[in-house]
Amino acid sequence: MSLFTRLSSNYFFYFAILGLVSPYLSVFLDAKGFTSTELGEIFAIITATKIVAPSLWAVLADKTGQQLLIIRLGAFFALISFILLFWLSSYWPISFALALFSLFWTAVLPQLEVLTLNSVRRSSKIYARIRLWGSIGFIVLALIAGQVMEYFPIESFTFSFTLMGSVILLLLLVSTLTIKPQHSLNKDKQAPIAIRAKFFESRFVVFFVAGILLQISFGPYYGFFALFLRDLSYSGFAIGLLISLGVVAEIMVFVYAGAFFKTFTLKQLVVFSLAITALRWYLVALFADSVSILLLTQIIHAASFGLYHSASMLFISEHFTACQQSRGQAIYLGGVYGLGGAVGAYLAGLLWLDGQGAKITFIVASCAALLAAFLMFFFFEKPWQKKAQSKTGQKSNIIN
Repeated sequence: MSLFTRLSSNYFFYFAILGLVSPYLSVFLDAKGFTSTELGEIFAIITATKIVAPSLWAVLADKTGQQLLIIRLGAFFALISFILLFWLSSYWPISFALALFSLFWTAVLPQLEVLTLNSVRRSSKIYARIRLWGSIGFIVLALIAGQVMEYFPIESFTFSFTLMGSVILLLLLVSTLTIKPQHSLNKDKQAPIAIRAKFFESRFVVFFVAGILLQISFGPYYGFFALFLRDLSYSGFAIGLLISLGVVAEIMVFVYAGAFFKTFTLKQLVVFSLAITALRWYLVALFADSVSILLLTQIIHAASFGLYHSASMLFISEHFTACQQSRGQAIYLGGVYGLGGAVGAYLAGLLWLDGQGAKITFIVASCAALLAAFLMFFFFEKPWQKKAQSKTGQKSNIIN
């Protein structure tokens, strides 16, 4: 089995579980009888683990150089935590099991990104092809779970959801065992203050806050979109297709992002991504009953996630030195996806009102994305923007 195949399988199964949990966890919890407020609280609890966990895992990885061991431990304990859902039905036990799952699951991706980039010697083209399999995994599970939701009673879906997740996590664990350990890289020693100072540079702060606002805007999408479409009488297959369309659009960005970064500056692309995301949530709020409008909003996911994530990875790669990459990834993922995601999930749960507040919830999401675009447009420093643009000609986009 080639290195490409081994790494691609890890991405496939890692994002396959995301393709199950991200759209359909709300359906699973709804079938358990929880209210939208409780759903929001559970999503916030789960997401809050991403605030601290990635940093803890990253510090351990940077100090030991054992990225692969951390990946395997994360996959193993995520599997054990998820299996507990077979026997749990009440609020706190389910919250605890899902929080444990997220705690260990978040250990995998930052280290997998570092390990992969090092394995392919930071070749943007090879990385793109490997990362592509993650998006394919997401699509496959989103479609399968949508079909299961359509053809089986909702009571059976809770069992099917847990079974599918457990199988995928088991396959993820097996795939991590196929990767061979790397020789530790020689890392230059730096005082802790060096990385702390970079956290407080204005360009990082603005980019970081904008990312948090973007993730807040994703709260109703990640938490309630599948439920929202189900309540609008879309079939399970249609829901799976719509969710998958967003990922297909995301794949196109991963394939061609290098061309975008050669033509436009990072700042221009990020501001565009944030602004069009604001439009996306506004259209969902007002026209979700229109299939054509929903198709358009899912295509916009190419910019909302794909283009923005590409820019984020480029920013992290340039902003932090080689020996700081794991911690840089962790701070970004933990703060932006952890804090932003938790706040977004909690607010969405408060505003959703079992579907009655869907419109206002997506309008609030639109405002959050618009505010992020405003911050990036007016406050993101230009010198780095020019520096990043000039470097993309040499190494292209790190995620492309």
